[in-house]
Amino acid sequence: MPESVVVAMSGGVDSSTAAYLLKEAGFSVIGMTLKTWPKELCDTVPRHQTCCSTRDIEDARLAASQLGIPFYVVEASVRFKSEVMDPFVEGYAQGLTPNPCVVCNRKVKSGILLEKAQALGVDRLATGHYAGVVWDEGRGRYAVRQAADPNKDQSYVLFQLSQDQLSRLLFPLGEMTKAQVRAAASRAGLKVADKPESMELCFIPDGDTQGFLRARAPGAFVPGPILDRRGNLLGTHQGIGAYTVGQRKGLGIAHPRPLYVLELDPGENRVIVGEEEELAVRSCRVKDLHWMAIPSLEGPIEALVKIRYRSGKLPARLVPERGGEIRVEFLQPVEGGVSPGQAAVFYEGDVVLGGGWIARAIPGSDPVGSDPI
Repeated sequence: MPESVVVAMSGGVDSSTAAYLLKEAGFSVIGMTLKTWPKELCDTVPRHQTCCSTRDIEDARLAASQLGIPFYVVEASVRFKSEVMDPFVEGYAQGLTPNPCVVCNRKVKSGILLEKAQALGVDRLATGHYAGVVWDEGRGRYAVRQAADPNKDQSYVLFQLSQDQLSRLLFPLGEMTKAQVRAAASRAGLKVADKPESMELCFIPDGDTQGFLRARAPGAFVPGPILDRRGNLLGTHQGIGAYTVGQRKGLGIAHPRPLYVLELDPGENRVIVGEEEELAVRSCRVKDLHWMAIPSLEGPIEALVKIRYRSGKLPARLVPERGGEIRVEFLQPVEGGVSPGQAAVFYEGDVVLGGGWIARAIPGSDPVGSDPI
């Protein structure tokens, strides 16, 4: 009897192709889509701008019908709002730059769908992520591995997956390029073969993050002072929620040289700015750690670190700190700044060691171990 697997189908070409490939490989495939959007967001944007909307659910249903597999829609909007959307809004109000995709992958996509799969008596879940799962016999642990196509790799947003989740997950697209995936979808006759990709956050499909935040956290848009590091008043900001570290545009300040956001201080409602060289960061502290390829960090180690989804991996030293945090010491100052609230993900080659959330950054001009900005 063929092994059964639930495939998370979002209505896009990647997840639909994952379902097709697994069926071709002999699995008994069940398609499952999460209804994550709360009522306020449903059917408010054009189809080509969406991900996870009602329209995408219908695309997933059609793909499942074309493949001849069972299909279920799972209600998840309440948990999605409380575990993904609300913390995203709260993070911006606190001067952070959150990454909701990391939380969604562990708590909502893998969490809820694995629960539903097991309720059907199915032990495996597959998604259309570009990544792989590896088993380290020596360490006795599972870990996420980078995708073969570095331009599509999604290992960064998967660092919080648990050992139990990894033991049950399949990533059929991990060794493929996007062009190969579209070609496979075309061979299968899938209607979504040429469907455009969604590049925005799924719950802000028009890209208007500021509008989304203003409607939900008006307290984060109270004007206040823009200062330089010396405390000089340079202007007035539109509210902490309107800015992120490294931002240049939209400051509304006349200055001989371009200015960038260096720090957000929600407690005093201040935005601190400076010139480009002041953005350089030598180290940062990371909290709320989750280890994957190793059970924990017992002492300093060298690793590669990604501090943004689209950034390259940077060589660094990871040093355990009291209180459960670690200090990431970059071998070279990081230009462009480091944003509190973003994930820092640690790699050993192409394998994810673990990661956590950036809490504080230390300027490149200061010695390692000094007070944070």
